[in-house]
Amino acid sequence: MSFCVEMHTDIGIRKETNQDSICVKEAQTDRGDILLAIICDGMGGLEKGEVASSTIISAFSKWFEGTLPYLLAKDNVIDEVKYYWERLIKEQNQNIAEYGRKNHIQLGSTITVILFLYDGTYLIGHVGDSRAYKIINNDIEILTEDQTLVAREVKMGRLAPDKVESDPRRNVLLQCIGASKIVEPAFYKGIYNSEECYMLCSDGFRHVISTDEIRKAFAPSNNNNEKEIKDNIVRLIELNKERQETDNISSILIRIIK
Repeated sequence: MSFCVEMHTDIGIRKETNQDSICVKEAQTDRGDILLAIICDGMGGLEKGEVASSTIISAFSKWFEGTLPYLLAKDNVIDEVKYYWERLIKEQNQNIAEYGRKNHIQLGSTITVILFLYDGTYLIGHVGDSRAYKIINNDIEILTEDQTLVAREVKMGRLAPDKVESDPRRNVLLQCIGASKIVEPAFYKGIYNSEECYMLCSDGFRHVISTDEIRKAFAPSNNNNEKEIKDNIVRLIELNKERQETDNISSILIRIIK
């Protein structure tokens, strides 16, 4: 299988800088194609959030080019990747925190990263409240769990799901790369198939549009080529801005092709 992918990021209507960073890396191997997609949301209220998010993107990009080729020869590639990602995220947590201490500033970033391997499996690494979705024509599934105070309150039965978006604690993260003393990334494994779409987004992409609007725009039948994918991402980002979303807004959409 192969991939058709596009991405777009927008500063939005209120922020002075875009603290989101996004990246897609693709490679061909003798066994098939592989693809890495990453979205990092530098923390909105913290100084130099764009430094934190771009630093993490750079570290994962170097890992893809320098380390992953050696891991592909291993017997259990997914477990090897998980091991290296956990080390990499914890190293970046220390590095960014140290940068902040030296420069007397606060900074941090979320991460949602997905790797599609040639054998039909994927791995997601996740810290914070950026998200990954799987979309088929008639269904949409959130593949990650928000690491936020309100998500924990919903899980514990102390907050109704329909109150999350209006809750003043909505943006309070339980952990953040660079701003948390200890970071424990979550990992999710899965199997992908043709005629599916996978979407990564920063939280600014999803607050004022519905899950069903995302499903309809990003259904595989509506995203058969790069132009259609790009047009649909931009259209939803513009819809977010029309509805007065105040955050940076970013999305990556991957269409699985036979």
